[in-house]
Amino acid sequence: MMDPLSLTTFPSVAERRLLPAFVNLPRDQIHLINTAAQCRAIQEQLDTVHVFGFDTESKPTFNANEKSTGPHLLQLATDQHAYLFQINAETLAFLAPLLSNPKQLKVGFALKSDVSLLRSKGIELAGTVDLSKSFHVFGIKQQVGAQNAVAILLQQYLPKSKHTKLSNWSKFPLTEAQIDYACADAYASLQIYEELKRRNLLTTPRKGR
Repeated sequence: MMDPLSLTTFPSVAERRLLPAFVNLPRDQIHLINTAAQCRAIQEQLDTVHVFGFDTESKPTFNANEKSTGPHLLQLATDQHAYLFQINAETLAFLAPLLSNPKQLKVGFALKSDVSLLRSKGIELAGTVDLSKSFHVFGIKQQVGAQNAVAILLQQYLPKSKHTKLSNWSKFPLTEAQIDYACADAYASLQIYEELKRRNLLTTPRKGR
């Protein structure tokens, strides 16, 4: 077993793959949301949540001058459920108050690009905790992503398919591989947050404007 406090760099690919597999939420607890009616149906559930695992996905850009039109998918995870919002006018309008609410924390990795993309949609993301900034205490100077964080802190292996990562997140419907990938990123973020909190190693939430 790796001792996080003795690490100065990331575990190798071989070391990560020897770890027990990360257990994602089951499929029946992952909800795809793309209409106003679906948003209204989960309003009360979301209103009671204080901390969400958070992530977004965007259709990849491959040309140097091509500007991202994302995010195309936005993920919120609790201990029991994950909500995958396919971004359109209805879902964005529903999400705006939650995303800008500093009292409902959104925890995830490398949130700078998420902040920028959502700002381009007219939303100021507030109440965020960028988990990658909590790993300097372990002596790791590089930016930490979800896969390495899960290995270091939870001692588990989180698979990350490059093919799925670079797939078209704007299409409808999503594939089962995309659904599993998107859920795992947000759900793993929440598990990392809870473990960092237990160890009293969290950074201060970003309140936003």
